[in-house]
Amino acid sequence: MILINGNFLCRNLTGIERFAFEVCSRMDELLTENDDIALLVPANAKVIPTYKNIRIIHSKKAIKSFPRWDLFYFSRECKKHHADGLNFSNTAPLGKNCGYAFIHDIYAADFPQDFTSKKDKLIKIYCRLNYKNICKNAKKVFTVSDFSKKRILDRYHIDENRIEIIPNGWEHFKSIKSDFSVFDKFPLLKSQPYFFTLGSLQKRKNLKWIARYASNHSNEFFAISGKVIGGMYTPELESLSSLKNVILLGYVSDSEVKALMEKCQAFVFPSYYEGFGIPPLEALSVGAKIILADSASLPEIYGKTASYISASSTDCSLTEMAKDKKEGAEEVLKKFTYQNSAQKLYDSLMRS
Repeated sequence: MILINGNFLCRNLTGIERFAFEVCSRMDELLTENDDIALLVPANAKVIPTYKNIRIIHSKKAIKSFPRWDLFYFSRECKKHHADGLNFSNTAPLGKNCGYAFIHDIYAADFPQDFTSKKDKLIKIYCRLNYKNICKNAKKVFTVSDFSKKRILDRYHIDENRIEIIPNGWEHFKSIKSDFSVFDKFPLLKSQPYFFTLGSLQKRKNLKWIARYASNHSNEFFAISGKVIGGMYTPELESLSSLKNVILLGYVSDSEVKALMEKCQAFVFPSYYEGFGIPPLEALSVGAKIILADSASLPEIYGKTASYISASSTDCSLTEMAKDKKEGAEEVLKKFTYQNSAQKLYDSLMRS
């Protein structure tokens, strides 16, 4: 039996949680009557998925502390049900009951200097504990790109046969209806071309690049959405808010994001560290041009569909880059789907 850790049902919906929702939904369609896979649902789950084949096991316990749930309680539930755990969220039970686990990236290990506040330092310690535990004890380690696989292998020296790539997808964007009322909220976006940037306002999203570029290119206009994650506030927010050619949108809905992507001059993603990077895939799906940092997994995933900037240099012209015609979007969108990922995950679990 395989028991899925339902912790993602209680988390805010970021890329990792969306990946878990989408892959589980599609894997459910692949199961046969001989497959025994269940989802452990915490008592305080925000939503409870409806499946045809994945069984739902309701826990009487609510998640009040994710570390206690992930490291200890979920382990006891796996023992109780004689199951191997499947963990999507960069966490897993300690020791031999680790089960199967995803490590989407090892950001906290590769960029420890980004974690500066007391809260962030605790997050860094917790993340690195999970990386090490999963690499040492998991039956199989899953990650989302060849870049992340190589970083995990280089740092934790695990057997390459124990790690497998299960990439991200974009099909969730199909069901989202564009909400063009966002342009009524921000009427300046109606009157001139703009570059759009999306992401949680973490240091790795590299707002420093946007701030530096925008301050030197007053004739180019930027719309930036996203919110601060944890205590990882970037000082660039203050300088960005003072620039007349930048609008800080704050939180915007998926429907508003889709509308902004459809109308932007180009989607700009200067992040210097990504295990995969889903937003450019969403942008490609609505026909937007994408301009990405030539860092981490991004060139691997997006290849010739993107124009590339240096994550450390603003010596370029986004307006000129936005004029470039790129090819291969259809192939990238066909390759990276949740359906393909669900099939890969199912095949891997059945082989183990």
